[in-house]
Amino acid sequence: MASMTSAGSSIAIGLAPSTNTLAGLQAVSYSPIGEVTNIGSFGKKFNTVTHNPLANRQTIKRKGSYDNGTINLEAAYDNTDAGQILLRTASDSDDSYSIRVVLQDNTTFYFTAQVFSFDINVGGVDDITSIACDLEIDGTIFEA
Repeated sequence: MASMTSAGSSIAIGLAPSTNTLAGLQAVSYSPIGEVTNIGSFGKKFNTVTHNPLANRQTIKRKGSYDNGTINLEAAYDNTDAGQILLRTASDSDDSYSIRVVLQDNTTFYFTAQVFSFDINVGGVDDITSIACDLEIDGTIFEA
């Protein structure tokens, strides 16, 4: 498939895996996070390391450390949804949680993350009450 839409994609949360491996993450029991409207982007991004030799004035660039990113999750607020309840619990914890993202074509990504925020947005009269959560990826991203 050359391209696909995001329709049908999902994200789920579970407790930390016994081992931070693909098999360990696949063994976790996940709760789908309901009413998600935007999962956002994630993936490895390297910091730029530069060197400027005096003799030629050229900036030499190399890859330094990397960060697997932050998911800026958006969803309609549902205080009865098991995934949202666990997400809110995770926001009050210093623990890492298991995350599973499934795309329309069933490509699945597994990783651990810490939930850094769980914000409720009431909005205005023509808005759906929603949540915005930042999931800081703190482990390897596995694709299955």
